[in-house]
Amino acid sequence: MELLTSPQAWIAFATLTALELVLGIDNIIFISILVDKLPADKRELARRIGLYMAMFMRIGLLLALSWIVGLVKPMLTLMGHEVSGRDAVLLLGGLFLIWKSTTEIHQTLEPGEDSHSTQSNQTLLSVIFQIMVIDIVFSLDSIITAVGMVEHLEIMIAAVVSSVGLMMLFARAIGEFVSAHPTIKMLALSFLVVVGVVLIAEGFEHHIPKGYIYFAMAFSFGVEMLNIRLRKKSGA
Repeated sequence: MELLTSPQAWIAFATLTALELVLGIDNIIFISILVDKLPADKRELARRIGLYMAMFMRIGLLLALSWIVGLVKPMLTLMGHEVSGRDAVLLLGGLFLIWKSTTEIHQTLEPGEDSHSTQSNQTLLSVIFQIMVIDIVFSLDSIITAVGMVEHLEIMIAAVVSSVGLMMLFARAIGEFVSAHPTIKMLALSFLVVVGVVLIAEGFEHHIPKGYIYFAMAFSFGVEMLNIRLRKKSGA
């Protein structure tokens, strides 16, 4: 009850919810591109399962805070660099994100029989597995940020649940928009490559402010929206 009547608690909740939404943009884009490979009748199911898994994974990590704290402690030294469990997850996640994004870019630019076969062979389980892999990476990064901002576990869980709920409201619209505009999809894939590079840099303890990345993405998206509007006018 004290938290419900505390202005500081509500401010912390609103701030953390907004932060979780910003950090969840990468997740939504990745899920949107993956589910686009599925038949139309399975896309919404895969999208919802992916976001539900992201939510439960974040809550599970919050309930295991002692394990999270242990992850930031060095496990081994590699080439003079101390590597923690968090570093290893970020490095592997960054490599996976770069590999998956560049593969998607190649298949988009060089569509052929192999690309068509790969897309047609995508199953719901394989897409869910890929979503689960990247959910682990984004969830870990998100929760470590949350732990550094807010002290109360209840506020963290409430912020995670509300942010995922908001993501579900917009995930379908974002996915359909990305699917309908190939240039936006290419921009999103390029953004995911950059995010992968940032994750690898974070794994090596080189912090890159994500505000710069999101600002560049927002600016590029704004320019592309002007291009889309211009093409529509020219077509009309």
